[in-house]
Amino acid sequence: MNYIIKDENAIYYECGYSSDNALFLKLGSEAFFITDSRYAIEADNSVQSATVIIDGDLYGKANKLIKNSTIKELIIDPKEWSIFHFSLLSDNLNINFKKESDFSHKKRIIKTPDELLLLKKAVELGAEAFDDFAHYVDRYGIEEDEHHLGYIAQGSLSHRGKYELSFDPIVAINANSAKPHALPTDTKLKKDDLLLVDAGLKYKRYCSDRTRTVFVDSGFKFKYEQRFNSKKIQKAYDLVLKAHDNAIEKARSGMRAKEIDALTRDIIHKGGMGEYYVHSTGHGVGLDIHEMPYISTKSDTIIEDSMVYTIEPGIYIPNEFGIRIEDMVTMVDGRVEVL
Repeated sequence: MNYIIKDENAIYYECGYSSDNALFLKLGSEAFFITDSRYAIEADNSVQSATVIIDGDLYGKANKLIKNSTIKELIIDPKEWSIFHFSLLSDNLNINFKKESDFSHKKRIIKTPDELLLLKKAVELGAEAFDDFAHYVDRYGIEEDEHHLGYIAQGSLSHRGKYELSFDPIVAINANSAKPHALPTDTKLKKDDLLLVDAGLKYKRYCSDRTRTVFVDSGFKFKYEQRFNSKKIQKAYDLVLKAHDNAIEKARSGMRAKEIDALTRDIIHKGGMGEYYVHSTGHGVGLDIHEMPYISTKSDTIIEDSMVYTIEPGIYIPNEFGIRIEDMVTMVDGRVEVL
């Protein structure tokens, strides 16, 4: 198989190293990692199963390697390439460029045992960070605004700078939590508020992703059992938790992704709040925070053992509140195992 990759995580998957200026080229049995001199030492020490080439003109060098080969077809993922960079690569090449969207994601959809261990470790470290953040909020967080709480969450998630984050954490209070990807506001946290936190970290480049919604009272924790003062919020929370648990209990390898999505969506619809469930049930997680499989109403992907994805149903009532409960899971012997 002949292909060329530009995405950092996709390159890392191929050879165990990547940089922000590199290409990975596979020509039959030969593989080449092409980067510039800034990364020469690290590339020589880290790249596996590929020849390291240091050249300031990455695209020109890849062009020459392809031109000097006998290949007639080269796979590219069009999502990775700008028109400009593709023009540099393809200049005067008389081959067929075969476009395969999500080429690397499809290769990575089944996680190896080593990858599963890394993902599990990322999830465990993320859970520890949630506990640390809850402790801070309980002691010092009342009257702090979302900007400052988000800053503190970053410190907890990174374990004080030791790990990178999967994404900027979402810390949303009351009405702001009705926005699934809420940005921080000046809203200050008060006792008896609703607090939604969506965050994750990277362990050896592999991501974690977790969401909890809680009632802020003395000694609160990011646990499943929550009791709110508002009956409307409690009804929504109980529906989301029921939907979350239903998917974890009933999802099976061999099901289509849209069937797993229905395991959450049907519960919330039957509870009378289906119009407020505005996103898919989940997404794959690995080197990227969003990758295959996508657990959505339209996805016909067959779920298999060792796939990793999120289960994260939600209810979002504009200008009032939002509820989301999210866990990362994998499939083991046909059933869900929560990481």
